[in-house]
Amino acid sequence: QVQLVESGGGLVQAGGSLRLSCAASGSTFSIRDMGWYRQAPGEQRDLVASITRGGNTNYADSVKGRFTISRDNVKNTMYLQMNSLKPEDAGVYFCRAASIYPPYVYWGQGTQVTVSS
Repeated sequence: QVQLVESGGGLVQAGGSLRLSCAASGSTFSIRDMGWYRQAPGEQRDLVASITRGGNTNYADSVKGRFTISRDNVKNTMYLQMNSLKPEDAGVYFCRAASIYPPYVYWGQGTQVTVSS
């Protein structure tokens, strides 16, 4: 079992920055890929950025150049540095972790990001 706890969300003005954190606990040795997903009201949950255990990253086109995903495998924590925030970046941000043994996907409870224009 893996537990994920997000933090760092809040209210920020357009153009501002936030840093999200996702702390993993439990069977963290089994975690392979991790990622951040965003869900706006009435919309589906979409990938924002992902990172492999080895540090390979992938970003949604809408956040390239503004967001940076990283992870610290010693601290079992993943981060999302969000710069130049736009109102359309607002939503609930969820942390996702995919484990290998057993193969399973875990989700955090989400953290709210609000961007005022």
